[in-house]
Amino acid sequence: MIRTLRDLLLQRAARLQERPALSAPGWGTLGYARFRNRIEGIAFGLLAEEGSPDAWHSATGTAWDWASELAAAVSGLCWDPDGSPVPADVLGGAGFHAEAGRERYHSRERVLSEETPFHRGMSHGELLRRLTRLNEQLGWDHETELPLPLARLGDPPQRAALWSLLYAGGHAVLLDRVGADWDPAPFGTFWE
Repeated sequence: MIRTLRDLLLQRAARLQERPALSAPGWGTLGYARFRNRIEGIAFGLLAEEGSPDAWHSATGTAWDWASELAAAVSGLCWDPDGSPVPADVLGGAGFHAEAGRERYHSRERVLSEETPFHRGMSHGELLRRLTRLNEQLGWDHETELPLPLARLGDPPQRAALWSLLYAGGHAVLLDRVGADWDPAPFGTFWE
C-alpha cells in the first residue's frame, strides 16, 4: 500500500524497472530503477550533514530540480521555494550518494507517514489523495508520455504534472522547447 511519497517511488521503481521514467538533456532516458537510484543519491547527500535543514529548494533550470524535489520528499524533508538551496555538489558531484547520508536515509523510513509534511502545509497523504483524484480525471498510466518545457520546471502546474506522471508510472520528457502539446490547465489549482 502506498502511504508516503517514498512508497510511491519505491513501488514504481520495483514494478516499472526498465520502463522510461524521465528523459532530459544531458541525462538521456532513465528507467524507473535508474531514476530511483538518482533520487536516492541526492537524498543521501541532503541527509549527509548533521543538522541539515528541513526545507530545501533547487532552481538550476535542469532535471536536477525535479530530482531534488523527489529526493526531499522521499527523505521526509519539505520542499519550499524559501528553503535552503540544494548544494551543487549533491547534484552529481562529491556529495551525491554521500555515504554519511545512507544510514540517515534508511532510518527515516520508520518515521515517514501520511502526516509527514512535504510542501507548505501539504502532507504526503494529502498529496497522494490529490494525485489519485487527478489521475482519475486524466486517465494516465505507464504508457503516458508527456513532453514538458525544461525552462518551466519550477512552475506549480508543471510540478503537478511531473508528480502525476510519477503517480501514473508515466514518462516525463523534459525538452528545451515544447510545442502546443503541453496544456497546464488541468494542474492549475493542484497546489491550492
